[in-house]
Amino acid sequence: MTMDRRDLLLGAGAALTPLIAAAEIKPKRPAPAGFLWGTAISAYQSEGGNTNSDAWLMENIRHSMFKERSGDACDSYHRYAEDFAIAGGLGLNCYRMGVEWARIEPSEGEFSEAELDHYARMLEACRARGLKPMVTLNHFTTPLWFAMRGGFEVPDAPALFARYCRKVAERLGGLMHMTTTFNEANIRLLVDLMPGIQNAIPAVKAAIAAAARATDSPRFSRLAYADSQVVSPIMQEAHRRAYDAIKAVRPNLPVGVTLTTQDIQSAGDPSLVAIYQRKLYGDWVEVARSHADFFGVQTYTRFVVDEQGVRPPPKGAELTLAGYEFYPQALANTIRWAHKAIGKPIYVTESGVATNDDARRIAFIDQALDGVRQCLAEGIPVHSYLYWSLLDNFEWTSGYGVPFGLVAVDRKTFKRTPRPSAAHLGAIARANLI
Repeated sequence: MTMDRRDLLLGAGAALTPLIAAAEIKPKRPAPAGFLWGTAISAYQSEGGNTNSDAWLMENIRHSMFKERSGDACDSYHRYAEDFAIAGGLGLNCYRMGVEWARIEPSEGEFSEAELDHYARMLEACRARGLKPMVTLNHFTTPLWFAMRGGFEVPDAPALFARYCRKVAERLGGLMHMTTTFNEANIRLLVDLMPGIQNAIPAVKAAIAAAARATDSPRFSRLAYADSQVVSPIMQEAHRRAYDAIKAVRPNLPVGVTLTTQDIQSAGDPSLVAIYQRKLYGDWVEVARSHADFFGVQTYTRFVVDEQGVRPPPKGAELTLAGYEFYPQALANTIRWAHKAIGKPIYVTESGVATNDDARRIAFIDQALDGVRQCLAEGIPVHSYLYWSLLDNFEWTSGYGVPFGLVAVDRKTFKRTPRPSAAHLGAIARANLI
């Protein structure tokens, strides 16, 4: 790194000072000792150029369901030090990031020492900025070779995933603060609940068929489109094996699992909450109880349900740019559910809102933190608040039109511009008051 480059990165944190000073802090109560304030991001959505991934193929096939291609994304593969400088300069103390299986094991059984070294440099740079790294080992994407052989729909997938996790733990585990296996491991169960999913099935089948033809692999499988009844038990076994593999080489490294934990509310009596919670979580509750040191809550909204399924948002409700209801109160309810159902230390590993109105982002953060404070007052062990996301990144099939970031990213120059919401969360974190 040249001196000019180092000075530039140091300046990224300093440039935030006026915003931080201007942000209004509303003292509430001291956060618990060791509370993690931070942001979350995935490798694929921010790094760019991940050509060995199943997601890259799905973006580029003829029957793609993606509105845009990821391309260079935020170029965080090269600009990670700048991202850490911004996060550290804000006053955050945690950075949830991912490593990409497709980079680390680009072909079956062949692990890239160069890519492992790259992620080691990232973790060292993260720590140098005063940020504790929480590392996600799989965030919806897999190596193309893995998808071509059947993904998580074939019986030996758990062994392959555990082998990868062990390799990462051996090389990188000493640099991690915590790790999780799957991001939102129940994502397929969530998709099955979404209104209108039946209308999307023809397009899904066409996309998978196109991917199979493009790779000459009739067993092609991508997690986002796979049969939920098939992949759920296989992924659960993959998590258990990965947990054991990591613990075998890094017994003191906390290993957890995150689920998508939307607040389920029943439209009438008798209550249907328990029925729909079972649909959303399946057997993952039992897996988290037996094979997790902590549980990651990832909440964005509520689902109001009746006998027909999940209802559309109420008439007149404020909607986010992601299309669902603006409802930050959901977080407190899912924390309470997780505490009662799972009983492990709880970390809020994702909470955020897609909007072009940064005042509403600030309001969302404040109201979500109100719920965390209420849960702490009730004696529930909540250990973090990680906002999704630091950057406006690639939001899968929605492309770049769904801005969650505390920091805007210019799509041509990659210039990072912190929003007032970044300073707001940073001021709260610096004060360590919730």
